Amino acid sequence: MVTKKYMSRIADKMLERRLMGVGAVLIQGPKWCGKTTTAEQHSRSVIYMDNPDTLQQNFELANISPKKLLDGATPRLIDEWQLAPQLWDAARFEVDHRGDMGQFIFTGSAVPADLSKVHHTGTGRFAWLTMRTMSLFESGDSNGGVSLGKLFDAGTEVFAENTLGIDQLAWLICRGGWPQSTTVSKSVALDMAYRYYEAVVNSDVSRVDDVRRNPERTKRVLRSLARHQGTQVTVETICADIEKNDAAAATRQTITSYIEALKKIFVLEDSVAWNPNLRSKTAIRTSDTRYFADPSIGVAALGVGPKDLVNDLNTMGLFFESMCVRDLRVYADVLDGMVYHYRDGSGLECDAVVHLRNGSYGLVEIKLGGDNNIEQGARTLKALAAKIDTDRMKAPSFLMVLTGTARYAMRRQDGVLVVPVGCLKD
Repeated sequence: MVTKKYMSRIADKMLERRLMGVGAVLIQGPKWCGKTTTAEQHSRSVIYMDNPDTLQQNFELANISPKKLLDGATPRLIDEWQLAPQLWDAARFEVDHRGDMGQFIFTGSAVPADLSKVHHTGTGRFAWLTMRTMSLFESGDSNGGVSLGKLFDAGTEVFAENTLGIDQLAWLICRGGWPQSTTVSKSVALDMAYRYYEAVVNSDVSRVDDVRRNPERTKRVLRSLARHQGTQVTVETICADIEKNDAAAATRQTITSYIEALKKIFVLEDSVAWNPNLRSKTAIRTSDTRYFADPSIGVAALGVGPKDLVNDLNTMGLFFESMCVRDLRVYADVLDGMVYHYRDGSGLECDAVVHLRNGSYGLVEIKLGGDNNIEQGARTLKALAAKIDTDRMKAPSFLMVLTGTARYAMRRQDGVLVVPVGCLKD
């Protein structure tokens, strides 16, 4: 139904598959990540709930006769459905009585503020699909010479040449994966990432649940999270960070509410701890690891740009890890996989574990570059692999150092893969 130029997304394949198996699909994810545009490609009619011209009438119909909003050629797109949560139960009812697959596509950039109007879980009628900002392969910045999916096949040949250097990587981190930013000039693209940050701070973080939150305190929370991304930082530490520049005491309850609001609008996407079967009784840390949904959000929170990152490679390394985790999540989703983080009581840490539904998994260390850092990552991967009890679970399908500036993607003599993120795809 849409004729404007469309950049294909990995989510297209997942949406097509879900529409064949359930009556309705909910696409959720951050604002501006492309949910509506992708959904439009697969729908035959649409209702935009936040259209200013019909906003009030949409609300009235949702309260009086929600079925009327659902009438139309199918699949019918219900955009920003969270503005009228009662549409969820109405769609569930229609799915039951129509008896056909692929009836509705719901899109939403926030969890509904009022869940009291949702009385049914949607089990068996709805499928969920999380969309993220564009991976480097989707935006055309990765050449796709190495397929993550094929790495799970034993004996896969791995070789590709990387063309991304340190300056390009810094630029890609700051630009982020916002679809519109891939079609404009560099200066405008950087502005877009900052405009997103401003919208979060000044509006979205309060609108999600109708609780007015202080923009300056929101900035401080985001700044603290940016400094601690990729770690298991506690709320108490964030409180202490904020109190250095905030006259009012930051209570744990208050800061927790800010963080939860940021999660509800998909600004934050923490990484869950991986809990494998180990040969020893090493204690595994179960705290989630903090990540932004897109690295550009953290960059904007700190007010830095590409040149700042190149001049501070330690900070750049943190944001590079965030970008790589985003890409791994995008690629893992279409493989029916999840991305986890591992850390145990001995201090052994693995940046990412890509775990598939069938029990296969790969261990990934993320290093911006440098032979010594890659070697350190390989040692970490081999140390963790040696701890896993392969009598009780599968051995890892692969060990991979995901890097930025290495020239080639290749398999080392010890079997560890070195893969530049600029060569990776799903």
